[in-house]
Amino acid sequence: MNKFFVQEKNIHLDRAFIEGDDVKHINKVLRLQCGDKININNCAGREFLGKIESIEKDMVVVNILQELKICNESPVEMYLFQGMPKSSKMDLIVQKATEIGAFKIIPVITGRVVVKGDFTQYKKVDRWNKIAKEACKQCKRSIIPKVDNPVAFEELLQYLKSMDLILVPYENEKDLGIKSVIDSIENRNTIKKAAVVIGPEGGFEEREIELLKSINSHIVTLGPRIFRTETAGFVSLTLLMYELGDLGGIIR
Repeated sequence: MNKFFVQEKNIHLDRAFIEGDDVKHINKVLRLQCGDKININNCAGREFLGKIESIEKDMVVVNILQELKICNESPVEMYLFQGMPKSSKMDLIVQKATEIGAFKIIPVITGRVVVKGDFTQYKKVDRWNKIAKEACKQCKRSIIPKVDNPVAFEELLQYLKSMDLILVPYENEKDLGIKSVIDSIENRNTIKKAAVVIGPEGGFEEREIELLKSINSHIVTLGPRIFRTETAGFVSLTLLMYELGDLGGIIR
């Protein structure tokens, strides 16, 4: 069944009002009609079954039939801190990280990232959040992960202090893997927020690795092969989600 994310302000009692690009998608692409049933998500995790009441030029009115007890989110909030890649690679990273189940995606300006202008007001952030929203529709997420404005490496260090687990894949680490780190944790249920920190194309500087170690990050290997920056995040999130999240079934 098709799913649409509707802001809470556009949901009133037993009606939801779909606006924007979704109206054209419903009418011209999906060719839905009055009476067709769809799922409505309030962008905060609540899900409803609805029936299309009317399709207008700039609005679709949906009659809400019932609230659904659906949650397609991991029990652990997974944060992806991604060293800013070149060109359009971040588009793919956002899309796939959303599908895997990332809770939030934060681009990072490390020492080997070159960015022009004020990166705290990066123009592509709106585009990335739109990509995350579209990916959520496809993979049936219950929430839309937010893509933040890029942060400086020093700000990253402060952000990471709120995490219960920090994993940093690094090409110079040869022995410690993600599974070994997870197996060493006595009570996995204490992990509510986990971070994966990925370097850019040029990798991390040694100074950055030392600073990450100083805040109790686990520097890990992903194996003998070197992944591209856009691949390393997918692999790390998948491994972590399998060990702590819901990939492969509910972990009991």
